[in-house]
Amino acid sequence: MPFQPDDYLARHFQTSGIDLRAKVDELTELIAPANSLNRELYREMLVTVIRMGQADRNRWDAKIMLQTLREMERAFSVLEQFKGRRKVTVFGSARTPVDHPVYQLGRELGAQLAGHNMMVVTGAGGGIMAAAHEGAGLDNSLGFNITLPFEQSANVTMKDSEHLLTFHFFFLRKLFFIKEADALVLCPGGFGTLDEALEVLTLIQTGKSPLVPVVLLDEPGGTYWQHAVQFIENELRDNGYILPSDMSLMRLVNSVEAATTEIAQFYANYHSSRWFKQRFIIRLNHSLNDAALATLGREFSDLCLDDGFEQYEPGAAKFNEPEFAHLTQLVFTFTGRHHGRLRELLNLINLRDNWQGPVSR
Repeated sequence: MPFQPDDYLARHFQTSGIDLRAKVDELTELIAPANSLNRELYREMLVTVIRMGQADRNRWDAKIMLQTLREMERAFSVLEQFKGRRKVTVFGSARTPVDHPVYQLGRELGAQLAGHNMMVVTGAGGGIMAAAHEGAGLDNSLGFNITLPFEQSANVTMKDSEHLLTFHFFFLRKLFFIKEADALVLCPGGFGTLDEALEVLTLIQTGKSPLVPVVLLDEPGGTYWQHAVQFIENELRDNGYILPSDMSLMRLVNSVEAATTEIAQFYANYHSSRWFKQRFIIRLNHSLNDAALATLGREFSDLCLDDGFEQYEPGAAKFNEPEFAHLTQLVFTFTGRHHGRLRELLNLINLRDNWQGPVSR
């Protein structure tokens, strides 16, 4: 997301009769490293807080601002040490008993994700959350707890751990659940689980969150997600409230093996993506062969505004990201719509037969 300064705020400072701009510039220089690319961002943060103070809004508004900034800064600080590892956010009921088959699935899921060197992120409570952390172990777990007057205390694995963050606001906890997720697995649960499922699908569908695997996990023969998917198909898709391709944004599975395979396959070739001005960049671990590129141009032209797809071999692209220079980059002018179709494109590029050269199996 390109940075845009708040011009209205700048005008406010110019006409206030107080030389706040120079003072903010001086403070920014004192607190931020000289070579920081974020200096202008920090400056605007300071300006925003000053604007709040000048307006002297009510105490509740000021407390919300303060609590939000504190919780975000704390979370950024703690999570910095884990940024090199992929993470899977697991949702499900805090009330699932230990002897329930889905609890056993949660524990197996945590163990298998840890075996793939992935960290398990949950709300750190009981039920499915406790099961996933139990299976993964503390070294492979992160907990994002929420302060509630009942029910939600940290589970045994996460209690008193440095891997535990506690949030006052649900919206901030949701932000980090999704921001940190390289995949999401949703087990049966209550209002909170359904809320998370629909929110993450909305964010991905609208392009406000990057594409990641969204896996709906239930026990063999379970009907929780089966009925939910049927409702989405019958009432949303068939009535035109969502596109048919939006169903590709999720997958229903009934085993831990299928869930972990879905996640691993998503990253078989796909690495990550970003916008660069008006172009969309998909970073790949392996270059695509000519047949795959031809298939993309033929079957996914509806995703391009113009020019089709261009593939840049490692080191050839000029998109100001030297840390990813070792990766192949697939570039096109994306319409910014139809992210279910984009997921179908990623499924194609993740097939080994579409990669250049011999690939070990």
